[in-house]
Amino acid sequence: MEKRKATASEFSQTEVMERIKKDLECFLGSKMRFRANLGRCKVIEREGILEEIHPNLFVMRVDEKRNRSRRVSYSYADILTRSVELSHIRSKKNILPWLIK
Repeated sequence: MEKRKATASEFSQTEVMERIKKDLECFLGSKMRFRANLGRCKVIEREGILEEIHPNLFVMRVDEKRNRSRRVSYSYADILTRSVELSHIRSKKNILPWLIK
């Protein structure tokens, strides 16, 4: 019998948020591509480093223009609702592929 991976729809929201947090811990200190939907047709795409992980949110240092950077924070619910997407720099593949299905 073949084992299959569980998808996000098979877990409660709390379990999914915990799994997102756990998976992001593996990328702590890593550089990644980040896309955020700010509403009203405003979408930003930047590269940044995952700096901190807290119980309800994560913090990224985002590269800005002219060699400046700033820190932004988002909740795990932002990833769950797809308001924020995180992907690998080179491959451009989502770092949480199990969440897409």
